[in-house]
Amino acid sequence: MSGELERDYRVGEEIGRGRYGVVSKCHSAVTGQCFAVKTIEKSLVQNDAVDRLCLDNEAKLMQLVSGHPNVLGIVDVYEDDEFLHVVLEYCGSGDLLERITARPVFGESEARRVMVPLMEAIAHCHHRGVAHRDIKSDNILFNNYNELKLADFGSAEYFGNGQLMSGIVGTPYYVAPEVVSGRDYNEKVDVWSAGVVLYIMLAGIPPFYGETAKEIFEAVVRANLRFPRGVFSLVSSEAKDLLRRMICKDVSRRFSAKQVLMHPWMINGGDSEPVTILA
Repeated sequence: MSGELERDYRVGEEIGRGRYGVVSKCHSAVTGQCFAVKTIEKSLVQNDAVDRLCLDNEAKLMQLVSGHPNVLGIVDVYEDDEFLHVVLEYCGSGDLLERITARPVFGESEARRVMVPLMEAIAHCHHRGVAHRDIKSDNILFNNYNELKLADFGSAEYFGNGQLMSGIVGTPYYVAPEVVSGRDYNEKVDVWSAGVVLYIMLAGIPPFYGETAKEIFEAVVRANLRFPRGVFSLVSSEAKDLLRRMICKDVSRRFSAKQVLMHPWMINGGDSEPVTILA
């Protein structure tokens, strides 16, 4: 544990664990305010060039997109020979995956209350030249005020002035077909993944399924988007239209994050109440 981190924060219980490290609760030694600290053991990534690059980039890219109300804020960074510690906003109300597990099918107004701040966060990142590249339900967090926060920029990449990216990153079910196929791709991979999030909220099932990762990836590459009648019988034509424009194999026709935000289903969709995140 970094001496500087221990000087500034009181690190408490573990609240999460990943491939290369742990996330723990911590409190400011000065104010007592609660935060989360992501601690990564550097030796575990030193032999993997891609993961090492992601480790080096994560804090930098989070600082680049920080300040948006729906992007998880970065507070401090500490590094020594053994560990990288990234102090983050604390989100004490769980993630979207937990809410989907508890209540598999969302109404359209509830799904919209997730999608609006999510797409605003993604549009902000893209405006700053950052592609998240791992949009999924468990990277969508909620703080104690029930505000949505896009988290985990460990796979993010800077694409600057529109240059293409490469590398197979992301998560089965959510990853875009151009990534799986090994082609170069742009930031619209995030829109595809967000579309999968929306589909899962409305249907309770992913749009492309398989028993193994290989079968899932094959289904994603085929990209045969369907709306099973029994599942989608009560879903509006506007919602299905948006899904077709987000989960679109033809990248040139796939919506950008800004276009998603301007879609009629996102703007009003029949809702009259203010947009707030479901509890």
